[in-house]
Amino acid sequence: MPRWLAWTIGALMLTVGLAVAGWLWLERFAAEPVTADSPVPIGGPFRLVDQDGKPVTDSDLKGKWALIYFGYTWCPDACPLGLDTIAGALDALPPATAERIQPVLITVDPERDTPEVLKEYVSAFHPRLMGLTGTPEEIQAAVREWRVYVRKGEPRPDGNYLVDHSTFTYLMRPDGGYATHFSHDTTSEAMAARLQELVG
Repeated sequence: MPRWLAWTIGALMLTVGLAVAGWLWLERFAAEPVTADSPVPIGGPFRLVDQDGKPVTDSDLKGKWALIYFGYTWCPDACPLGLDTIAGALDALPPATAERIQPVLITVDPERDTPEVLKEYVSAFHPRLMGLTGTPEEIQAAVREWRVYVRKGEPRPDGNYLVDHSTFTYLMRPDGGYATHFSHDTTSEAMAARLQELVG
């Protein structure tokens, strides 16, 4: 089998696997209705740096709604699609509503996703997209707080590797609490409509 075909099949299998694993992971924590007495335990403190090397904590996001996506720049398909969906949804909203929402990509691959790499990557999707990275320990702590499924794959002979991860986009309230999430197959139009309902 040609290497390119094996890689394509592997990427497709990974996408299906991470979608199923991510859904089961999130379903464990978000299946119950959200009430004042039973908040969904997604989100929490983090201390990372953005694409300009500036320190960013969870407190810096408070005061705005935040669309949070965990992914990485070497992702072959799921992450570009997820970020395109976020960008399309923001562009479809009235400017006054879109300005109240901060889109954020938090890498799950800190070894390769330096601030410099993230800066070039996020600029290709949306001018307001913030990319966050940190040490492996800082990213691991954020992953735990946000209940994100992550598993690093075995390196290929050239040293590259895939990272299996959940593909949900989380919408967090201005107070930092969980509002809702969007699955990987959500369209930009559907996301924009829901954002307008909640934010607008």
